[in-house]
Amino acid sequence: MGDVAAALALVTIGMHALAAVVGAAFWWRSHTSRAFWPLLRAAQVAAGAQALAAGVLAVAGFHPDDRLYWLYALLPVAVGVVAEQVRALSAQTVLDAAGFASAQEVGRLDEAGQRAVVAAILRREMGIMALSALVTVFLALRALGTA
Repeated sequence: MGDVAAALALVTIGMHALAAVVGAAFWWRSHTSRAFWPLLRAAQVAAGAQALAAGVLAVAGFHPDDRLYWLYALLPVAVGVVAEQVRALSAQTVLDAAGFASAQEVGRLDEAGQRAVVAAILRREMGIMALSALVTVFLALRALGTA
């Protein structure tokens, strides 16, 4: 049963590492990426599968070497949920920093200005989610080490 836990941790590590690298690279270059989001969503599914498998393993009587395994197997899902909440707030943060009271005020800008604001929001969202993917890599590495 430990092999199943280790295999799922490895999948979670690999997928989140790829998403973190892609997201960080595009964030660093101040570009947006359409490839990042499907990678991230697939990685989040892997984290959910790891958490679900941990529950199944617990019911099946799996006893990991370290009881912290359960925490490390479940926390990636919590990290994803919290990161999504922070991501949802990022648009307002960008608008506030630019001095806009609402998104409707952005509509008064010319097309280039609107695109710049949207790009800033998307870049911030990608940075937040790339960071969450990196945190998940660490947690899944710990899950692998404690399984």
